[in-house]
Amino acid sequence: MLFVGDDWAEAHHDIEIQDDQGRVLVRRRLPEGLAGMASVHGLLAEHADLDRGPDQVIVGIETDRGPWVQALVTAGYQVFPINPIQASRYRERHTSSGAKSDPGDAHVLAEIVRVDRAAHRPMQGDTAVAEQVKITARAHQSMIWTRQRSVNTLRSLLRDYYPGFLASLDELASREALLVLQAAPTPDQGARLSVSRLTSLLRRAGRKRGLEGRAVQIQAGLRSPQLTARPAIVAASAAAATSLAAVILVMVEQIEVLAGQVEQDFGQHPDAEILLSQPGLGPILAARVLAEFGDDPTRYTDAKARKNYAGTSPITKASGTKRVVLARWARNRRLADAVHQQAFCALQNSPGARRYYDHLRDRKATHHQALRALSNRLVGILHGCLKTHTPYDENTAWQSQYVTSA
Repeated sequence: MLFVGDDWAEAHHDIEIQDDQGRVLVRRRLPEGLAGMASVHGLLAEHADLDRGPDQVIVGIETDRGPWVQALVTAGYQVFPINPIQASRYRERHTSSGAKSDPGDAHVLAEIVRVDRAAHRPMQGDTAVAEQVKITARAHQSMIWTRQRSVNTLRSLLRDYYPGFLASLDELASREALLVLQAAPTPDQGARLSVSRLTSLLRRAGRKRGLEGRAVQIQAGLRSPQLTARPAIVAASAAAATSLAAVILVMVEQIEVLAGQVEQDFGQHPDAEILLSQPGLGPILAARVLAEFGDDPTRYTDAKARKNYAGTSPITKASGTKRVVLARWARNRRLADAVHQQAFCALQNSPGARRYYDHLRDRKATHHQALRALSNRLVGILHGCLKTHTPYDENTAWQSQYVTSA
């Protein structure tokens, strides 16, 4: 067997190939792309008996996505995506000085898959539909996060020179607020907006009812007394706010476009009905859960493995007489965010989830601790539903009024 460490970068890959005794056979820097992949296949063909099968080649690499990884999987090699945090800990076995290099990292990855691959999971194959959902769901979620960062920047800017606007239109991610800000980016311009002009802007934003009443309310807020900044500061801030509003408005529109694509892609998956039956999951949130968990039926050996990957199961630190149970912070952030939102939404439409949450709160758990425990329970329920190919059933999921967290 051959063991390959692949330290990847944007433009190149540092490759180290070892035999089963740990002897280094090849060290090479290869370019990214088709030429580099052809070189990998050529180097492996020189040293491996590929007639016994390409699975005799085991590759360690610090990523699980991209055309390079897909090419390795398609070739039939065993690919182990290694968490960069884990790889950095292994590096300390080889040097205590803190030195780091790309060839050195390739060596560490080769050593990991040669000596310790039993402690890591090989890359599993998701279906094409699941990969499609993953791309669109992640793009949608990333754009929402980008929009929120931009909204926070805009809010800070307005607080410094236009506080009256925030008093009237606090939802800065709404079309109403963005269109009004573009029309009147300074306090003086806001105070001069007429009810008819505001009504027109609200209509453009998509509001159907209560246009005049809402316009009067906004006008009163914009004309209320407020502290003012110096004219030069107001002019500069207004220019920045107008540009930010234009960018956020585009993101708001494109988020809606992407949401439609996510729902369309997710609806094609055979497990969509099972996921949508789970309490707290709508099409977008269910698509995120599917995207991050994947759909390979062999990836998670049991419910605990799925919970560990989701980051919902706690970790225990015990030494001597001390024992502490902590939240798991090394996790898939996207998935953790999705299941946390699911737990919060499930409180509204699942009596069992509500009872479980209230029971934890009665035991002095904080709100977030109770939500983490609930999300952990819901991940276990989802695992059972996917394993048996059955939709969620409230009575089966919550057979006991109080259940212990796993």
